[in-house]
Amino acid sequence: MKGDNKKQQYRVNEQIRVPEVRIVGDGIESTVMPTREALRLAEDKDVDLVEISPNAQPPVCRLIDYSKFLYQQKKKAKELKAKQVKVEVKEIRFGPQTGEADYAFKLKHAQEFLTDGNKVKAYVFFKGRSIVFKEQGEVLLLRFANDLEELAKVESMPSLEGKKMFLTLAPKKAGAPKKSQQRRDNEAAEAQAKAQREAEKEMAGPNPNSPFAGLAEKLAEKESES
Repeated sequence: MKGDNKKQQYRVNEQIRVPEVRIVGDGIESTVMPTREALRLAEDKDVDLVEISPNAQPPVCRLIDYSKFLYQQKKKAKELKAKQVKVEVKEIRFGPQTGEADYAFKLKHAQEFLTDGNKVKAYVFFKGRSIVFKEQGEVLLLRFANDLEELAKVESMPSLEGKKMFLTLAPKKAGAPKKSQQRRDNEAAEAQAKAQREAEKEMAGPNPNSPFAGLAEKLAEKESES
């Protein structure tokens, strides 16, 4: 720690005034010992005694060069910051009477934003007298949220602020995508239609034009003749 004029963030060496500490370090077995003995050991190894967990009982100290320790801490903080994903808020604007093609185009963009981990702030802008269509704008935003149900959760429901009605969506955590209500309804309808077709087929009996029609009866007749 000699020549280190940086502001200290940790208690080091003689600044540690507790009666005993637990020491850790490279090639050192974790053990509890009197602080004076730990200071002597640090001096013998030409390193510093750095208090890294002051609230532990007893406090934990590391045998390491203090400048090296600060460098390691700074490096860890930098790596942690790099791993953190910066969440951006992407805005998508609608009109109260947005057409289907424009809606689909903006829905696709919202899906991309959410997949990238960004939030989506969708809003309907009411220009002039179009404010009379505010209920239509609310329906549009609720439809938008429903169509993105697999990727997003609603963070704030549609709310009118001046001439804009806002809806905020946040991306869901990675995992198995949840089916939307519309998709569940479609699958249920398809399953019901399939079951109905199967039932009608059974009630109608075998197809008389099929090459296999009457095959079972013919086999039974041959067996009886033999």
